[in-house]
Amino acid sequence: MSVQGNDAAEVLAAFSTALADAVERAGTSVVRVDARRRQPASGVVWADGVIVTADHVLERDEDISVGLADGVTVGATIIGRDPGTDLALLRVQAAVTPIQRGSAPQVGQVALVVARPGPALETSIGVVSALAGPSRTWRGGRLDGIIRTDATLYPGFSGGALVDPAGRMVGLTTSHFGRGAGLAIPLETVERVATALQTYGRVRRGFLGLGSQPVALPSGLRGQLGLSQESGLLISNVESGGPAEQAGFLVGDVLVALGGEPIRHTDDLLAQLGPDRVGQTTTARVIRGGALRDLSVTIGERK
Repeated sequence: MSVQGNDAAEVLAAFSTALADAVERAGTSVVRVDARRRQPASGVVWADGVIVTADHVLERDEDISVGLADGVTVGATIIGRDPGTDLALLRVQAAVTPIQRGSAPQVGQVALVVARPGPALETSIGVVSALAGPSRTWRGGRLDGIIRTDATLYPGFSGGALVDPAGRMVGLTTSHFGRGAGLAIPLETVERVATALQTYGRVRRGFLGLGSQPVALPSGLRGQLGLSQESGLLISNVESGGPAEQAGFLVGDVLVALGGEPIRHTDDLLAQLGPDRVGQTTTARVIRGGALRDLSVTIGERK
């Protein structure tokens, strides 16, 4: 073998050893979560006595056990869960080491999935292939982004840690938002949701109690009312006793603004119904009978 070949082999061996060390380092904070009938899932030690995992792997609220890195199995209780972002927190009465957290990943960066779907640690490797922007899930949750990798999520890998080559966590893996896709929830979202779950046991979300669909606003009507937006939300249903009914919303109204912000699409409305808006009274502007009308509405909390 040539000297050049020896150098290449040494570099590859060093890289391989570094990745194995990263998996071992992160693995001390990765646990097994047994809360469903089939394959157990994974979880990550987020803080002292606190485990973060994927919400969809918790198929029961009681009789949950967690397998620690040292092989000991302990009972766990649910602190809180948020189906909207597929995140949940568990509490264990055991000495556990929180995982070290890294900085936001970059596209092209090597990433490892570290999971514990059984007694032993398991892993897969890939690269960060894409970083998607902020989005809303179908359950109304807000994701600050999504990390897409080409690492394989084997059965039981949901709730595991996506780590960088130094073994630092950069995301929490989940198969919930794309079957077979190597997706991870970024730390920014995990941090925000975990804080809310520890404080309230849930993530509070605003609620108006209405059904709606986007509708185009005719140019003539826009000109008459002085509106620059091309669409609003047509109210198709008003829930009995809900905040919208109490505020005087009617089926057929077109919602065009809430709290002074234009409402063009459903995402615009959801963006105005964050946890900080629950209980606040604000102004909703609707088109009714060809004229603008302001309604005072107190935003409720979605249960």
